[in-house]
Amino acid sequence: MDEYLNNDLDYVLEDHSETGNFDYFDDDEFDWDDQQGDGHGSRLENANDTTKQNSDTSASEYRNGKDMQGIPWERLNHSRDYYREMRLKMYKNYENLLGPHDELEQASKTILLKCRIELNVQNDKGSLTVLKECKQVDHASTFYDFYYNTRLVKSTIVHFQVAIRSVSLFLRNLISATSKHDVYLVHDYSIMHWSSLQRSGKEVLNVAGKVVPTKHCGSSTQLLSRVQISAMCGNGKLLVAGGFQGELICKALDQPGVAFSTKLNDYGDITNAVDVIQSSSGSSQVVTACNDSNVRVFDAETYVQVGRLSYSWSVNSTSTSPDGRLLAIVGDNKDGLLVDPQSGKVVSNLKGHFDYSFASAWHPDGSLIATGSQDKTCRLWDMRNTSHSLAVLKGRIGAIRGIKFTSDGRFMAMAEAADFIHVYDVKANFSSAQEIDMFGEIAGISFSPDADALFVGVADRTYGSLLEFRRRKHSSYLDCFL
Repeated sequence: MDEYLNNDLDYVLEDHSETGNFDYFDDDEFDWDDQQGDGHGSRLENANDTTKQNSDTSASEYRNGKDMQGIPWERLNHSRDYYREMRLKMYKNYENLLGPHDELEQASKTILLKCRIELNVQNDKGSLTVLKECKQVDHASTFYDFYYNTRLVKSTIVHFQVAIRSVSLFLRNLISATSKHDVYLVHDYSIMHWSSLQRSGKEVLNVAGKVVPTKHCGSSTQLLSRVQISAMCGNGKLLVAGGFQGELICKALDQPGVAFSTKLNDYGDITNAVDVIQSSSGSSQVVTACNDSNVRVFDAETYVQVGRLSYSWSVNSTSTSPDGRLLAIVGDNKDGLLVDPQSGKVVSNLKGHFDYSFASAWHPDGSLIATGSQDKTCRLWDMRNTSHSLAVLKGRIGAIRGIKFTSDGRFMAMAEAADFIHVYDVKANFSSAQEIDMFGEIAGISFSPDADALFVGVADRTYGSLLEFRRRKHSSYLDCFL
């Protein structure tokens, strides 16, 4: 797993000429520095109606001219368009591997509308021809209308200091919607629940102090304390969190306390991703991806480890096919893997990305898998022939950190590290898309299980929030008038 080197949005604009990184807003009214919070979330729960009225944005307010994130552009020195232009120019996408994608980036700027780009790339082995399918996409569509934005709950991403620079972890699996009215998100040392129906938030898990599990599964159960949450997911019954020092925490949502906790390794290697899946036998399992190069599988009832797969590179993310028979594994390697989760046998190599990968997702019918990479692309793979990618979808500003399909398979959302979420129409062969343009690091995206809602976590000291979009209905979109 790599590191993220762009700062929060509320630093002064004038600094950008010297640092190469710049942030936008210096608004004392909303300057809530949550990166060093105590994790107790009391301010979120006790926020009064006046604060809510000033900071939240409804669909009707948005239609009447209020900024979706509540950014007061009229009080700033420059327009939104100016800030967007500067952001696109100055944002630095971190690269682990220097190679063909650098030449491809240059070529794509000059040959923007061509379907195919053929580049001659020199490497240590000689001449290599890279043939890239460039998907032409119309981004003028709207599939999900803006519905609500709240700053009463807000996502945070783990930050730590490297030399004099603030660094945040790249993986952004910190949002999970279990219904269109229930969303879980990470805030400092807490996991918060947001009810979009009641428009209120509450803390459901706090790991700032000691974490004492109620179930003891042999020697694997361990007491934990002060866990910095690096990954999270939920399925309505079980909430699972991973930690910066390799921790794993499982909580049953209908029971108090923590059901299970442990450390996955002795080296403090970060837990990059966690998932709750159905195996091919129908049992519920917890899958973890870790920087120690291992994928671990736990029974979700007993919390006993039932499987382990090891690799020569850090594993950043896993996703399980709808039938539970294949496991997609991506990490600090250009190539992704499709493996048999029972035997560990590699069924297929996904070759095409030019840098490390951080996300993958399956279409609900299992016919297609998508992978997201540091090279700023999402590749689509047809399961009938994975020898080459079916198509390539390109981001605008940074690495592809999150990919989600709707439960009905109609849409796919692709989240960059910051500022942009792209929603593609799968039925239109990904040629039609909606581009959601906002400002801030993206902590995660999640569709509701019924595909009616899309939630986006924005991690920023000043304008950190939870954005909610509702699926547009062909007959009307009266829901947006609330």
